[in-house]
Amino acid sequence: MSNGRSFLYFSIALGLPILLDGCVGIVVGGAVAGSAAGGYVAGQERGVTGEFDDARTKTDIELALAALTPPLPAAVGVNVYEGRTLLTGTASTRQAKEEAADTARRVAGVKALYNEIEVRPPESIWAEARDSWISTELRSDLTFDREIRSLNYTVKTVDGAVYLLGSARTKGELDRAAAWARNIAGVRRVVSFVEIRPGASLAQEGPPAAAKAPSPATSPPPAEPAAPIEIHKLSSL
Repeated sequence: MSNGRSFLYFSIALGLPILLDGCVGIVVGGAVAGSAAGGYVAGQERGVTGEFDDARTKTDIELALAALTPPLPAAVGVNVYEGRTLLTGTASTRQAKEEAADTARRVAGVKALYNEIEVRPPESIWAEARDSWISTELRSDLTFDREIRSLNYTVKTVDGAVYLLGSARTKGELDRAAAWARNIAGVRRVVSFVEIRPGASLAQEGPPAAAKAPSPATSPPPAEPAAPIEIHKLSSL
């Protein structure tokens, strides 16, 4: 592996913003800095090594898709959590959807693959902006809920469908995360690929000593109608 690519993987793993020219940007006094990002990664259940490995796998998949000849007629999003890989986005044909999945499966580090690419025209810029807003809103809700380990979830929204990938300590925690998602305006369905792992809940453990005390957890606001929740059983390749 080249030094440049290794540096890119390491930067992604630390959560540092990557500029358009491939350089790493450090935000001073803002959301990201080297030490703060390292603390964020270490706080995740998968740890620094797991975050680094997933960043490498994600980048390798994206490079493999970009290198296909002829170019793949698809707009594919990639999320990876401990090797479990989620593909989202749109494809112009079913063949393109399957080719994207076959390409991803061949990448080292992929332990399971969930192909949620939809065969339909690509999203409009307005739909993409709405999806981005939904994801941002949900990340905020999860972060300030003391009963949810927000660091252990990745969120992706495509055409109003919210995809959750990661791990939860209890079914109650996952139900709570899904409830936040399903009650956000514009969400038409919630799809969960979250693994439930035995362990103490956040309420039992108490907040980390170095963490800022978040606002008290509140129940997600009721909404009618609420988006349906699809829980997918996890499987290997």
